[in-house]
Amino acid sequence: MSLRERIGRRKWRRRLAASKTTDTAYRAGVGVVGSLLLVFGLVTIPLPGPGWLTVIAALFVLATEFTWAERLLEFTKRNVKRWTDWLGRQPVWVRVLVALATAAFVYGVIVVVLHFLGVPSWVPGWVPMWR
Repeated sequence: MSLRERIGRRKWRRRLAASKTTDTAYRAGVGVVGSLLLVFGLVTIPLPGPGWLTVIAALFVLATEFTWAERLLEFTKRNVKRWTDWLGRQPVWVRVLVALATAAFVYGVIVVVLHFLGVPSWVPGWVPMWR
């Protein structure tokens, strides 16, 4: 049974669905909240932090009401599982290499962001990289 169907069977959701106005308002609210989360997640993907987690959470919110989001969430879950299974089968040196590449990418993003936005004043003892 799909997530949308499970939510739809809940008593509170059936009560909302009984009135076309409240049902439409609820679906619009879910769409707005999910879309804002999705945009925020997509913007924060290259930054250190929970970018992908936010995208997946947004898809989860949207999947409670929209079939396209449910299909996209299932696709994402399948491919993340394939990636983690593949990585788990690799020798330790490959996993370490992937971890180092990820760390280097995150470090590069931090340096670029700090270069363009400036270093916050609360960072103690910062020596600028560029003069």
